[in-house]
Amino acid sequence: MELRHLRYFVAVAEERNFTRAAERLHIAQPPLSRQIQQLEEIIGVALLVRGARPLELTEAGRFFYGHAVQLLAQGAEVISMTRRIGNIERKFSIGFVGSTLFGFLPEVVRRFKAAHPTTEVTLQEMTTMEQIAALKQGQIDVGIGRIRHEDPNIRRILLREEALVAALPMGHPLSYLDRGLYLRELVNDKMIVFPKAPRPSFADQILAAFHDRGLEPADTLEVRELQVALGLVAAGMGVTVVPKSVLGLRRNDVCYKEMDEPRLSSPIIMSLRALDKSEDLKSMLALIYELYRSEGVPHTQESLEA
Repeated sequence: MELRHLRYFVAVAEERNFTRAAERLHIAQPPLSRQIQQLEEIIGVALLVRGARPLELTEAGRFFYGHAVQLLAQGAEVISMTRRIGNIERKFSIGFVGSTLFGFLPEVVRRFKAAHPTTEVTLQEMTTMEQIAALKQGQIDVGIGRIRHEDPNIRRILLREEALVAALPMGHPLSYLDRGLYLRELVNDKMIVFPKAPRPSFADQILAAFHDRGLEPADTLEVRELQVALGLVAAGMGVTVVPKSVLGLRRNDVCYKEMDEPRLSSPIIMSLRALDKSEDLKSMLALIYELYRSEGVPHTQESLEA
């Protein structure tokens, strides 16, 4: 059995029609039919229900389809990784969401560059969903994001959970309270969330936090990025909820208030290709954990060998 058998069968299974599948594959229909028959002979079971209109898969065909899709994806991943190792061996590219830049990421990058002086390190700001696509295409080596997204070709490592804080305009009535705030105290303000797209995003995490508590903000405004959200807060256009590391972004026109919500946090997730266990990745993960320990930051710890 060859990879072309898998590609042909997946096309037929998804199109549910030999003619459309042949057009998708840019081949004639008779050769496609012969290849599918040959595949069934190799496996020894029928994968298609003969005579069904539209075309249907047998139970064995449905099972085989699921695994064929995974095998093709893994094959593409191996090619991507091999091309990257062969062509740009001494480069290491990191994708990151903007909010992580206010935490420990800059220090991690500095330490990584010091430990690998001959490696060219590049940083690319991108959403978590963009990171996943870039990893699969071999454009970056690792992603640092906040969204829990399942993909069979991507491994996620939860680095830590970061507390969230409320950002209020100066002079807001809640800014004078000498205690942490509750989400229910923010529902009457316009809630500014970010990023607007692509979704899912950090915005969905914040809105889900309200919904999980049976709350609904009176008004919601979606904006492109964190800086825009804080600028609108400073202008008195609403309030927002941000990761606590944003406190490092000093502003004299925004009041940050901690939240008295023990389960209100945002994960910091390291994403990498499922088969990638390179020494550069191991080194970066070790540096992150070392920095967390030295700063007394609560975190989980996982090995690439797990």
